[in-house]
Amino acid sequence: MPVRLADLANPSDQALIVELLDMYCRDQFGDGKPLSAAARENLIPGLAAHNGARVFLAYEDDQPAGFAICLVGFSSFKGKRLINIHDLAVAPGFRGRGIGRALLAAIDDEARRLDCCKVTLEVRSDNELAWQLYRRFGYRPSEPAETWFWSKPLD
Repeated sequence: MPVRLADLANPSDQALIVELLDMYCRDQFGDGKPLSAAARENLIPGLAAHNGARVFLAYEDDQPAGFAICLVGFSSFKGKRLINIHDLAVAPGFRGRGIGRALLAAIDDEARRLDCCKVTLEVRSDNELAWQLYRRFGYRPSEPAETWFWSKPLD
């Protein structure tokens, strides 16, 4: 199952990224509502301006099946780059077919290519299907103590 890095300058890839993120936003593990007009307008320019953005697109039978938006960051404790999986989703009609595993493998390959020390992600506490996938792929809660993801909205 092919997975490739999106070209953020390509209008077809741009449209596909927005479409797939909208699909994820509407899902039960997204916000349960469509991607906002502001997010639609700012997504591609924002990703393009972020020099560390990597968007992975997965296909099955030439049909878009899933995506992952990742951001390259830096681990001060390790003194090396890391990749954070910010969003990862598989379209409902393609779930259970290995798309998530293919995306995670492509992200691992990119992290190794960039000489990253780790790959990080956040996962909702009620998304047990995602937990299962991540655990099978070697992800574990942070140690020695679980790290909680906190946020402060600024709007």
